[in-house]
Amino acid sequence: MKSHADTVLLVAAALMLGACASNAPAPRPVVHTQIQQDESGFALLDTVRVGSDARADYDSAIRLLTQGQSGEGIALLQKLAQTVPDVTAPHVDLGIAYARAGDLDKAEASLKRALELSPGHPVAHNELGIVYRRKGEFAAARASYEQALATYPGFHFARLNLAILCDLYLADPACALDHYAAYQQAVPDDKQAAMWIADLRARAQK
Repeated sequence: MKSHADTVLLVAAALMLGACASNAPAPRPVVHTQIQQDESGFALLDTVRVGSDARADYDSAIRLLTQGQSGEGIALLQKLAQTVPDVTAPHVDLGIAYARAGDLDKAEASLKRALELSPGHPVAHNELGIVYRRKGEFAAARASYEQALATYPGFHFARLNLAILCDLYLADPACALDHYAAYQQAVPDDKQAAMWIADLRARAQK
């Protein structure tokens, strides 16, 4: 059986500095999630006002995770999840970090919390789909990928992951071919995806 890798990404968050006095109660954050796409891919932007300490901790956590220092990065994200519990990005990135560390139950819990805060968050749905797939919950994985695409049809990471799920785990070649083809339209230079499509078509003709 051919090997396909899940497509994952960290959340990019624009955490704006809060303007309230330090002795005043912090208002409930209002989070605005949007997707920006350029030639390098997607950036998921959660724009929310937080204190300078929270912003610095978030930036440090992402830097640590990017550098492979998962323990330190997770610790900072856990702190953020407590200090700014209504901000989505730390929960999404915690879910991704836990999944990479192999703790799928904690990953699922973090991603579900993110979706409670931002129900249409495509990264959270995509990453939760990966967690479900790794746990063998294939129907739930499919539903999660499909929800990501329902929210943002151009989110090709979820498109590819759904194609892989249908191809290798659900034995649904029609679904796989449809989503591989849609992914290839979005990322025409992905030669590996082209090979997977050719392989799928060859198997269908046997």
